[in-house]
Amino acid sequence: MATRRIRKVAILGSGVMGSQIACHFANIGLEVLLLDIAPKELTAKEEKQGLKLDDSAVKNRIVNEALMAALKSSPSPIYRQSFAKRITTGNMDDNMKDIASADWIIEVVVERLDIKKIVFDNVEKFRKKGTIISSNTSGIPIHMMLEGRSEDFQKHFLGTHFFNPPRYLELLEIIPTPKTDPAIVDFLMDYGRRFLGKKSVLAKDTPAFIANRIGVYSIMNLFHTVKEMGFKVEEVDKLTGSILGRPKSATFRTCDVVGLDTLVHVANGVRENCPDDEAKDMFAIPGYVQHLLDNKWLGSKSGQGFYKKVKGADGQSNILSLNLETLDYEEQTKVRFDIIGKVREIEDVRERTKLLIESDGKVGDFFRANFLGLFEYVSNRIPEISDELFRIDDGMRAGFGWQLGPFEAWDALGLEKGVELMKANGQKPAAWIDEMIASGAKTFYKVENGAKYYYDIPSKGYKVIPGTEDLVVLDNLRAANTIWSNKGTTIVDLGDGILNLEFHTKMNTIGAEVIQGINKAIDLAEADYKGLVISNTGQNFSAGANVGMIFMMAVEQEYDELSFAIAQFQKTMMRIRYSAIPVVAAPHQMALGGGCELCMHSDKVVAHAELYMGLVEFGVGVIPGGGGTKEFVLRLSDSLKEGDIRINAMRERFLTIGQAQVSTSAYEAFDKGYLREGVDEVVVSREFQLKRAKEAAIALADKGYSQPVERTDIKVLGKEGLGIVYVGANSMKSGNYISEHDALISEKLGYVMCGGDLSEITEVSETYLLELERKAFVELCTKKKTLERLQSIVTKGKVLRN
Repeated sequence: MATRRIRKVAILGSGVMGSQIACHFANIGLEVLLLDIAPKELTAKEEKQGLKLDDSAVKNRIVNEALMAALKSSPSPIYRQSFAKRITTGNMDDNMKDIASADWIIEVVVERLDIKKIVFDNVEKFRKKGTIISSNTSGIPIHMMLEGRSEDFQKHFLGTHFFNPPRYLELLEIIPTPKTDPAIVDFLMDYGRRFLGKKSVLAKDTPAFIANRIGVYSIMNLFHTVKEMGFKVEEVDKLTGSILGRPKSATFRTCDVVGLDTLVHVANGVRENCPDDEAKDMFAIPGYVQHLLDNKWLGSKSGQGFYKKVKGADGQSNILSLNLETLDYEEQTKVRFDIIGKVREIEDVRERTKLLIESDGKVGDFFRANFLGLFEYVSNRIPEISDELFRIDDGMRAGFGWQLGPFEAWDALGLEKGVELMKANGQKPAAWIDEMIASGAKTFYKVENGAKYYYDIPSKGYKVIPGTEDLVVLDNLRAANTIWSNKGTTIVDLGDGILNLEFHTKMNTIGAEVIQGINKAIDLAEADYKGLVISNTGQNFSAGANVGMIFMMAVEQEYDELSFAIAQFQKTMMRIRYSAIPVVAAPHQMALGGGCELCMHSDKVVAHAELYMGLVEFGVGVIPGGGGTKEFVLRLSDSLKEGDIRINAMRERFLTIGQAQVSTSAYEAFDKGYLREGVDEVVVSREFQLKRAKEAAIALADKGYSQPVERTDIKVLGKEGLGIVYVGANSMKSGNYISEHDALISEKLGYVMCGGDLSEITEVSETYLLELERKAFVELCTKKKTLERLQSIVTKGKVLRN
């Protein structure tokens, strides 16, 4: 059988989802054809321009405006704006013939079966045999779209439900029909993971599929519980957000963002179309939700929902919350629960979840009501919506942003403990749970020999989670393969001569324990291994240096100790660069300040596409002090060619640091100079990132890695650059664009980047630049306004512009 490849994708329907799906396929380098209907009438502007309905500008107006709106939306659906050139737009009158060259056709039109049938009639006329066709529907059973379709169409047709926004939410539900060729299902399950960076979840063709069925049940269960127990909106959001390892928007704020009409549509669909669902009454709409619907208060898109933003007499914005009893908006109360304070410092979300469910009082009753109902519900959905329990957890993590899926949360509490609490509460799990306990199984998941297993219900035994056999997963290796650890880091043997260093400090900030861990990892790797990877499983790669530690030293005026700490940081970054083994960094999400500097000193970066990288020290009143400023000067020196305008290139690098610019994707990190073309690379799949980083470390070692020699040939501009920096800072201050303190930081940054007060262009060493960098950093820490900025970050988590 020939290898199937996807080179071109056709998207039919350019609404919010269609345009954003088109952007994500453009993100991964594919040619994309985006089509929509042609308008039936001219706009006033088109009439004034003398255009006619058959002019291409008119016929493509709907699709072009939709794509433009997507590209302007925030957060952006595209990794780099230039990638949008990979998308060709057209209309369904003139361009349906062009789908003949597509390898995958995705229908994303309005949720009406009659309209989808018309679209598929046209698809049948033009598609080539063997082309995959899928529908992104979330409300119409997939099998109902097969009527009247050819055998080849039916064989290659299935549902592919992307979650919105498709760039950012990992979930891709794959929903085959009885007629779908199993080879197509296997192909798309792998393609979704490997190429699109998705968590591909195989779902059955049941209402709301997997994630929305469970997620909306969880929300509706909570809606009813909240009313009965008398909780306020803001209290519920405090209890169901980050404290549970779920998005900060928690429950009611998430409903406002998604839109209450969308939520209710799914809930009504389940209630009407799942007559055998034992909890179908839970999907009934509570009175306070109906009140919002009746008033068309649907959330963010209508300006109010469970929350409402108003302006006070002082002109300041204030966010009110809905009183669920009176149905009036009122000032939010300060939420304080003793248990929240107790568990906040517990890093392990499993341990936190267990303590919350077992806690006393009203809050404990709240968590038990919601979790025990959820446990009962998911146990009864197998085999209705999925044959395997891990797919439900995958769906909830990837689609709803939960760190723990329902069965993982149950494992955290304890399988038998969960059953005990449920029975005490008058609830009963599915029969297979009792059979599972009788078989001697204690958990839904277990890790053995570096592999993760799930409990397989039919065989009453454990099986490896399919698709994970070829991955490198820290969570599966840590228990057996940890060779060293301290409070902030763990060193794990990945096999094949490669070590991994992971951080697990708060926000993965870099302090003394992380510095110690980096040096220890390099010591061990140089002695007995081929190479080192630096990666972790945290929410973010690293939020940078420990600002609290810097603030304490600065406020106590311990400047010698601060200078020593910065020197140690610099020395460690240089050790990453000049070790005897290759060091590969694998950053994801935020890599800021020191996290960015660590990556910039690695031999290679294997970056996840969702990478928000930047040198942001300017915002806390200092300059990059861990070698980041030096590294920008070095890269500037290497990039200059004969005839280049040196000052313009220097100004661009200066502004990247001076404006604390952060990339909105890994691709933009190349544009900003944080990543290196031809050296660093991007992977879209977070699942495959560590495997690829390990392979990169092996490749560097196997081709003959030699310890580099410290650079002494870095060209700096001296007074030629300094004049421009000082004039620019002064004019910006005079125009009130920056503060006096900003101007001072700018001058210090410029002084380092120009190599000091040198009379001409001079070649200097890295050590020379690091000394300038460190001195400028410490001098800025003696300034009152820098202390104020540091204090604001430490105490409020906010950047202060003073």
